[in-house]
This record gives sequence, structure tokens and C-alpha cells, in this order.
Amino acid sequence: MPPVSRLFDFIVIGGGSGGLACARRAASYGAKVALIEGSGRLGGTCVNVGCVPKKVMFNGASIMEAIEDAKHYGISVESRSFDWGALKTARDAYVKRLNGIYENNVIKDNVEYVDGMASFVSSTEVKVNDAVLKASHILIASGGHPVIPKVEGAEYGISSDGFFELEKQPKRVAVVGSGYIGIEIAGIFKALGSDVTVFTRTPHILRHHDSIIGDTMMGEMERMGIRFEHNSSVRGIKKHDGAEFPLELRWATAGSDTEHSGHYDCVLWAVGRAPNTAPLNLAAVPGIRLNKTGHIVADEYQNTGESGVYSLGDVFGKSELTPVAIAAGRRLADRLFGGPRFADSKLDYVNIPTVIFGHPTAGTVGLTEDQARKEYGADNVKVYQTRFTNMYNALTPYKPPTAMKLVVTGPEEKVVGLHLIGRGCDEILQGFGVAIKMGATKRDFDNC
Repeated sequence: MPPVSRLFDFIVIGGGSGGLACARRAASYGAKVALIEGSGRLGGTCVNVGCVPKKVMFNGASIMEAIEDAKHYGISVESRSFDWGALKTARDAYVKRLNGIYENNVIKDNVEYVDGMASFVSSTEVKVNDAVLKASHILIASGGHPVIPKVEGAEYGISSDGFFELEKQPKRVAVVGSGYIGIEIAGIFKALGSDVTVFTRTPHILRHHDSIIGDTMMGEMERMGIRFEHNSSVRGIKKHDGAEFPLELRWATAGSDTEHSGHYDCVLWAVGRAPNTAPLNLAAVPGIRLNKTGHIVADEYQNTGESGVYSLGDVFGKSELTPVAIAAGRRLADRLFGGPRFADSKLDYVNIPTVIFGHPTAGTVGLTEDQARKEYGADNVKVYQTRFTNMYNALTPYKPPTAMKLVVTGPEEKVVGLHLIGRGCDEILQGFGVAIKMGATKRDFDNC
């Protein structure tokens, strides 16, 4: 029996934040929209195994830290016990409620939700289950997944996805990777009571951020008791069944032939993410190209090399952040279905604020100091920076720093970068982001 053929105005592959936003906005203009998602739940990485459950765990970790600080304010807290299972149960129930809300919103907005894996038949046709869906416009918003390194015994470790599947708290954790995902999870584990070691290939962490963030974060994490194995190259994992710490992680340090090992009950891989393109049969769409990282190449309007096929979000690979995917999706739907006034609708990917929910939190927008010197020339860049202690810590014996760096260029001292780390920086960044987007200068900051 041949597949059933169905016609739509717009097909969206991927029910994550960007795909959902784009599908719903398109339907609001009267377009007949199909939304395809193969995981069985809507919301994508952010809602299910990303920012939402991560922030719940971060909040729990922050409360534990506040309990420790309470005694310095004369507040007695008799118990510091923590139940990982109880938090996981409540967190998972919250995520499930969100899944239901997303599904209800899709129904309410007259978007047809198709549960299944999409595979291209042609540039205007997609096969799902036993049906072929056709449309003159197709968006690929299929997201991404954690990378597992190709080393011996890698299957004994878990990814960031697996972090949210843990039924009980590990006692001793190795986090392999020092990007924002690894650093966030390492901080959560430690604040909740686990012993943590972070493995990084270089002497630094958060290498894609300004040094004031990476250096300050590492100092604070070391103060918390997190250990770092710098310049390390992990060789593999060997499992010893029945041992208290059954995972033997082996690594070498740059410049030495000596192999080291340590024993853990959890090894977490945080070595990067890759786009979800394998199931899509992109070979059926000759105009689509992938870059060297496997992401789908698209222009500033989200157009791929194939007319009528678009890409955004993690599979596009530019500013892989939930609010970015949502904004890009809405602007694409505006342009395709919103009429002439949206003919030039697109997202500006310059100066997008981003936050790291580490311990402490950090925020950044614009160019790092090194990037600014490379782009504008060293003589045309000036840096203003400060370090101080937040008054929250006025009565605590330790004084975590708050550090801020302003990167400016030209005689007018236009702000091209802002980098913050310390208590509350995650919440205050957005206002600064608006100012920098509007072209604020150092004088504007001084006048505020």
C-alpha cells in the first residue's frame, strides 16, 4: 500500500523551542502547519534535558549554599539533609506538566502535531510513519545531542542527558569537559554534596568566554573544593563491578607519557554537542550543505541552499540558545506568512546576551577583550574592569568576588563587550544587553 500523501503550507521538523515558536506563529497567520517530533514529547532539549531541569537543579544547589550561609546571619537551620530522589521526582513532574502545556498550545493554535521521525523524500516532501507530507516551505529545527567521545569504555559514562536520569546522587564524580555545560553541572554536583573533579584539555575553562569569567569561575570552583585535572587527555574507562567506585577513569597529562587513573561512581561526558541530521535523509535535498561541524548552512534569513527549506536552532549551530531559536522562528514565520510588512524580517545574531549558571553565575554579551583587539586593533580598544565583594557576603567569612569587564572601542568609547561574574549577574545582564544593542558608550554607562 503506497504512503498516504497530505498537503500543508508549512512543515516544521522538530518540536523544540524554535520549531514550536515558528509553527505556532505561522498558524496564527492562517497557514496549515504540520509539526513533526520523534521523541514523543514536545519542548526539545531546553524543556526536557536542558535549561529547565538544569535550572531546577541549580536552584536546589543554590538553596543548599544559602543554608550554609544562614548561620552567619544568626539563622539556625537544624538539618542540611538532601534527598536527590525527591528533587528528581518533583522536577520530572514539572517537566511533564510543561510537555502537556506545549501540546495543548499546539492544539489550541491549530497546528497538527505528528508524532514520528521525519525523513526527506524531496525538497517539498517528508515521510513520517506511513504518510508523505508535502509543503512548499519546510523548516529543519531538529536540534542537537551530546557527543560521546570515542574512547574505550565510553558507554560507562553518561552525558548531560543522563544527568537528568540519575536516580540517586553519586558520591564521587568526574566531569570531562570544561565548557559551560560541564562547569554548570560540576557546580551543581558539588553544591549538593558530591566530590567533583573536572578534566580539561587546557590550563583554562570556559575558553570561548572572556578570561575574566573563566579565571574567576575556576578560582571560585577551587575554593568550593572542586579539583581540576588540567591539560588532560582521557584515555578510557574500565568498570569494576561491585566496587564502591566502579568506574576507573584513565588519562594522560600533556607533556608526559605517564598514565593516571582515578575511581568514581559517575563519569559525565561534557565534550560538546552535535546536530541531529542523521535521520533526515538530507541527501534527498541536493541544495542543503553541511559545514565542518555538521550543522546545516543557512543565511541570515535562515534560508538553506535549497529554495523553500530553512534551518534554525541547534541544527543551524549559531548562538545555540532557547530565546534565540524562539526569536528566529517567529521572525521566519512572519516573513513567510505575515505579509509584505515582514518581507525583511530576520533575527540579528550580533550582541546576543548569554548566561552561565555556574557557582557563581556569569553573563556575557558582545566581544571578548581578545576578540575586540583582533577586530578593531589593539590600539583602538580600551578595557575597564572592577572587582568587589557583594554585600550578601558582608557577614560571611569568605568573600567571593564579583568581577566586571567593559570592552570599548574608538574615541567615543562605544561598548562592544560586557563580561560579568558574581551573585546576581545572571539577572542583571539583559538590561545591559539592550543598552549595548542600542550602541551605548562608556559615557552612557557613567551617566546611568
